[in-house]
Amino acid sequence: TSRGRCILPGEEAFFDFRKQCLATENWLNKYDENGMQVWVEVPAANKKNHVPKVHKIKCKMTIKDVSAATMYDVIHDGQYRKTWDPAMHESFDIARLSNNADVGYYSWVCPNPIKKRDVVTLRSWQKIDDEYIIINFSVKHPKYPPTKKLVRAVSMLTGYFIKPTGPNSCTFIYLSQADPKGSLPKWVVNRASTRLAPRVMRCVHKAGRDYPEWKKQNSPDQKPWLYPEQNKLPMMDPAELSIQRADSLENVDESSKLDAEDSEDSS
Repeated sequence: TSRGRCILPGEEAFFDFRKQCLATENWLNKYDENGMQVWVEVPAANKKNHVPKVHKIKCKMTIKDVSAATMYDVIHDGQYRKTWDPAMHESFDIARLSNNADVGYYSWVCPNPIKKRDVVTLRSWQKIDDEYIIINFSVKHPKYPPTKKLVRAVSMLTGYFIKPTGPNSCTFIYLSQADPKGSLPKWVVNRASTRLAPRVMRCVHKAGRDYPEWKKQNSPDQKPWLYPEQNKLPMMDPAELSIQRADSLENVDESSKLDAEDSEDSS
């Protein structure tokens, strides 16, 4: 089944992701302080001046006190995430697809009155020379369809690019194009990109500082993302998955809850 094999990202996908992380053209800076920058991509509008509704956002953090390897571990370590991720509602790995790819479930809490969101994503990772890359995108899994309680969001492409700048310092870039679905007004998405992103990034940085101490107490030798032979997840044929497109999910209407604030904050 060639379809299944080609759902797994190849060299090209990692190369392209890295290129986007390092690109400056067509990115509008929204935030720049204390070693942290946030950009939103300015898409080239087509003739009808139709700009895609979904933002692509990029955050870059200059980290002076945590190694690239540690930040990479932090992003991978699902057990540790439970201790530091303030938005997480539920998270678990479902199956592995190859030595450097798995499929997992993640749900998170949104500010009231917005409903909780969830995603099922294929995640793949790679270390090339001294650079670490993790990318994910939404997939349809036969056993984890959308439920009524949560709004199924879609990650078109989300990931991390981590590069050492010294033995205990690194550049950490987060890039995401994700559709929260529902019917969130643009101000919610715009506000989130500039206000929420730096807060989340600071949480990740602090998690990096605290990780070595925590890991000493919690299965210090277990790092299946570095040592695939440690991975005890069931194997799954990637052919059973297909890419989840945003437009095939119904939009849940939340706008009535938000219109009042919309008029106050249309900046």
